[in-house]
Amino acid sequence: RSDSESSVPKISTATDMDINRDINSVSNTGTMSRWRWPAEGKVLEGFSDSQGGNKGIDIAGSRGQPVFSTASGKVVYAGNALRGYGNLIIIKHDDDYLSAYAHNDTMLVREQQDVQAGQKISTMGSTGTSSVRLHFEIRYKGKSVNPLRYLSQR
Repeated sequence: RSDSESSVPKISTATDMDINRDINSVSNTGTMSRWRWPAEGKVLEGFSDSQGGNKGIDIAGSRGQPVFSTASGKVVYAGNALRGYGNLIIIKHDDDYLSAYAHNDTMLVREQQDVQAGQKISTMGSTGTSSVRLHFEIRYKGKSVNPLRYLSQR
């Protein structure tokens, strides 16, 4: 484990009951359970909670396409030290929720920066993967959850 990996927020576990209870509530920081989409584009690969499955969703796009924060929060990680994620941004929304944005071309935010919902945080790229895409994750109490349950309908 490298020093840069140890700076990534620690994760814990959550139950489905916790997730179902909180999905329809407003958090103590005002973050709505229905978040904005982080980018335009078709979902290439959906979420899978199976061992080794996709812990988020992959959204197709073109290099340089804008990537937006899905909810307000603070950037807790912006770097490329986690293998397989390329240029990665992690935003902490409150004590329970994190969102992660991977394979970015250009990162436009820095660690400890406050961001607003809908703020452009990066541009889409292919760092750490073979094609241009955004890999997007939501973590609830450290557990990967299906982002489609949180994102607004489109």
